[in-house]
Amino acid sequence: MITLKKILVPTDFSDHSEKALRYGAELASKFGAELHLVHAIEATPVMYGEGAYFPPETEAEIEAAAVKQLEELAVPGEGLAVQRKVVPGHPFVEIVRYAKENDIGLIVIGTHGRGAIAHMLLGSVAEKVVRKAPCPVLTVRDEEHEFVRP
Repeated sequence: MITLKKILVPTDFSDHSEKALRYGAELASKFGAELHLVHAIEATPVMYGEGAYFPPETEAEIEAAAVKQLEELAVPGEGLAVQRKVVPGHPFVEIVRYAKENDIGLIVIGTHGRGAIAHMLLGSVAEKVVRKAPCPVLTVRDEEHEFVRP
């Protein structure tokens, strides 16, 4: 029998992530698992003269806004144990790192369903997570059927 104690749902606050959250919350409810929500912030450098730098006040503002948005993110269902974390870094690296460090049993991640050319140019966080994750990964496409109750 499969038992899940911790389920990770990475979020970028998009509709795709919201759909994955519904699946993750439903699975956490069914298994009595703890639900972990993670948002990774990838800092964007500011050009100044001949170089680039990251103004600390801007990074702090971005992180504070992400923490607030993550705290306000509505989790479907009742009585779930939910852990919320904002981490700095490249999303796929931080998702995999978080899963390893927190002994996550399942990652539920939304996909954007980009076309082949956009995928080649932009890559796919979900695809990289599937390849590198230390646990099973459930990808939720936007075009999928709804199997969970609203």
